[in-house]
Amino acid sequence: MSVDFKSSQTKENLMRAFAGESQARNRYVFAASQAKAEHLHVVEAVFTFTAEQEKEHAEVYYNLLKEVAGENIEVDGKYPVDIHNSVIQLLRSAQHNEYQEYDHDYASFGDIAEKEGFARIAGVFRMIAAIEKTHGDRFGQLADLMEQNKLFVADIETEWMCLNCGYIYKGTKAPSKCPVCDHDQGFFIRLELAPFQK
Repeated sequence: MSVDFKSSQTKENLMRAFAGESQARNRYVFAASQAKAEHLHVVEAVFTFTAEQEKEHAEVYYNLLKEVAGENIEVDGKYPVDIHNSVIQLLRSAQHNEYQEYDHDYASFGDIAEKEGFARIAGVFRMIAAIEKTHGDRFGQLADLMEQNKLFVADIETEWMCLNCGYIYKGTKAPSKCPVCDHDQGFFIRLELAPFQK
């Protein structure tokens, strides 16, 4: 079934997705500030890294609305208020929200776009949904490590990277200070979790 874009549910879903991604970006920027205040710079970096990807998703969705440029699109939506004093809870909330986009929102939006005859848009919703799952997995892994008091400690010898200077240390615990740049332990990440490995 082919539907005119201007009267489609897909048009509204793109605006919902744009709004959701824009809000997620801001929530992650706020969460990054809290992680920084607690000297959890590696968690700050993950929130900031993910916020930038959410901005890109918002831009993709926004650009798909070019056909209705100059119009106002009214949509209803529910968006989370993730204000927590706990970095672990911020990570868990982010994990939940990313899985919501992956499992429910974008899967549904993709199906609707396909039924309305917008195959490219359906594909975009599905590809971004897969990225959101990756985000949720990453937030969950960090929350797990924090809950187990293993963000900077490992059961076996592990390689740790300083996110400030790139120094790589091998041991069961990240150094309390980087021997190269003197930044604190909060800048160290397990090498396998680093955005750019060796």
